[in-house]
Amino acid sequence: MTIQTSLGRRGFLASGAAVAGGFSLGFSFPWASAQAAEVQELNAWVVIHPDDKVVIRIARSEMGQGTLTGLAQLVAEELECDWSKVTTEFPTPGENLRRGRIWKNYSTGGSRGIRESNQYVREGGAIAREMLIAAAAAEWKVPAAECTAANSKVTHSSGKSATYGQLAAAAAKLEPPKEVKLKDPKDWKIAGKPLKRLDTLPKLTGEMIYGIDVRLPGMLTASVRACPVHGGKLKTFDAAKVEKMPGVKKVVAIDGNAVAVIADTYWNAKQALDKLPVEWDVGKLGEVQQEQIAAMLKEGLTATEAFVGNKAGDAKAAIEGAARKVEAVYAFPWQSHANMEPMNATALYTPDKCEVWCGTQNGEAALAATSEAAELPISKCDVYKQMLGTGFGRRGRTDYVRQAVLVAKQMPGTPIKLIWSREEDMTHDTYHPTTMCRLVGGLDAQGNVVGMHMRISGQSIAAALAPQTLQNGKDPGVFSALNAGGQESAFAYNMPNLLIDHALRQPHLTPGAWRGVNSNQNAFYSECFIDELAEAAGQDPLAFRLKMLKPKNAAALKAAADKAGYGQPLPAGHFHGISQIMAYGSYVAAVAEVSVSNDGVLKVHKITAAIDPGHIVNPAQTERQVAGSFVYGLSAALYGEITIKDGAVEQTNFDSYNVLRMDGMPKVEAVMAPSGGFWGGVGEPTIVVAVPAVLNGVYKATGKRVRILPLMHQELRKGA
Repeated sequence: MTIQTSLGRRGFLASGAAVAGGFSLGFSFPWASAQAAEVQELNAWVVIHPDDKVVIRIARSEMGQGTLTGLAQLVAEELECDWSKVTTEFPTPGENLRRGRIWKNYSTGGSRGIRESNQYVREGGAIAREMLIAAAAAEWKVPAAECTAANSKVTHSSGKSATYGQLAAAAAKLEPPKEVKLKDPKDWKIAGKPLKRLDTLPKLTGEMIYGIDVRLPGMLTASVRACPVHGGKLKTFDAAKVEKMPGVKKVVAIDGNAVAVIADTYWNAKQALDKLPVEWDVGKLGEVQQEQIAAMLKEGLTATEAFVGNKAGDAKAAIEGAARKVEAVYAFPWQSHANMEPMNATALYTPDKCEVWCGTQNGEAALAATSEAAELPISKCDVYKQMLGTGFGRRGRTDYVRQAVLVAKQMPGTPIKLIWSREEDMTHDTYHPTTMCRLVGGLDAQGNVVGMHMRISGQSIAAALAPQTLQNGKDPGVFSALNAGGQESAFAYNMPNLLIDHALRQPHLTPGAWRGVNSNQNAFYSECFIDELAEAAGQDPLAFRLKMLKPKNAAALKAAADKAGYGQPLPAGHFHGISQIMAYGSYVAAVAEVSVSNDGVLKVHKITAAIDPGHIVNPAQTERQVAGSFVYGLSAALYGEITIKDGAVEQTNFDSYNVLRMDGMPKVEAVMAPSGGFWGGVGEPTIVVAVPAVLNGVYKATGKRVRILPLMHQELRKGA
């Protein structure tokens, strides 16, 4: 089957901005004739068809978080178009470069899709609206101020009207206005409303095309196996043993650390790869064991040298002179992204051009990786973004894109789809960084916090993947949710003396962005320890927090607590645990209702979560994102753990890396309290409060502090 990718060729053809060279496989597009000449691009964001259909171009990626629909709502709101006639398309990163990065940043991660681009996409819709009004006013020879736009139609005060489809050709010839006034959110009619997502129906019907679904004429499929020890090398392989197996076309080495089999189908490629004799050179890395990694992190907890991320007063002196000192050590394991759709990319290479079809969280990074691997100028390459079968940060990396291009170079002119097996995907992930944390707090005689020292020991994503971003060796990202005030992930508590620092300890397993990133472990450490301080002070955890919290953090926590009925009677054996944080520019809090049976079985009955992201573009989608974040967060808390034996990852599939099942999912109630004035994230902030809220509830239920994840290793039976 031949597919049409989600790239919007209609608008590019109409505006004379077609992708250089186009497809090299003889694709035909029935609308690329007379009708294409009538399709009008008003600007980079808005394309209008004669039948009033509006195509909104979305540069950010869609991986289930709703960014595509949310951004379309913002553009449509300012455009004043008929929402029922809106469709979307992904412009390519190559086209973005050729047009001077008109769509700006393509990166989709850190809950930035809407909060970073809301201003300029709204302006794109507003500019197009004003051009349509100007075109109508010119046609009718009336002042533009006498015309209004609504529901894909411009109307004059006299009653004259014209549809956007009728006006688009004239509007496209006009000079765009230099300045436009954006709507006040209180006047929104499309944005801010719980509209159905644009991508739901095609997903339900099976029409949606993901990267793994791409089919091109003459396409072959490749299966890859990299050295099981990260940092190891490919030593030898015996291609002759499998070259005559069914469907096998070629066996190739990749980048000195992997080997791939190219065949007519994935099954044949995988069967041959499984039987391929391979020897690896793992060196000393093959001797690394999990216990050594734990020892490395533990040593950093008391090391004399550390990077300071947040400092106020003299925490060490204040703690030394405190009436009471509280100390605890916590640990957070490596975790896999475990994406539903494993890594894959389809590449077509010729000496003059290289094209890639894939799901990616960063189209421009994927384009750069394509150019580098193909050894071609970036102007001779392009990437056609597909829908992502989840990303969680993993598809912000481009290793799978590079591999696909390197394999395709072995057979120029033949499109080759590279698919990672589930085992390859899980053992060659870039994992949530592993860290430990030693926390020491001091209380005065009245139970007030006089000082706190928080020492993080462990990995830095930036040190591993982007050392050029370090600040004199320090990775600011390590301190997410722990930063000084005024930042998008600021520490929520007012403490007179505070020291938060980081001892960099970098085991060989590659860390990477994993949904919530460093805010996950930092919330686990800080919010569970705040509960420990509250207990030592003999105070209720909520009241103890509210004395120290900054106003917006306090408001979110109170909203969650009030909705959950915190402090009110619960069913016998049920207990509440609370947590709060500021992450990705949003204020979030959670109250978890839990119970633990006599035989130690944990049940999370309900989580009430409050979020203040400033503005909410789609309340229904925000509510689903809150619930979905707890699926991921609870999976991590209960089961998520990657361990090392002989230098290699032990977990290979869902039989050894479990995730939350439907019967374990609690009821989730979202309290949305946007206070306006800023734009925060939605997809990731609430995930980070799941773990500490549940664990604080577990302590109330059992009297046991859980300081090491995952919970599956912890004995929760009372008295055990």
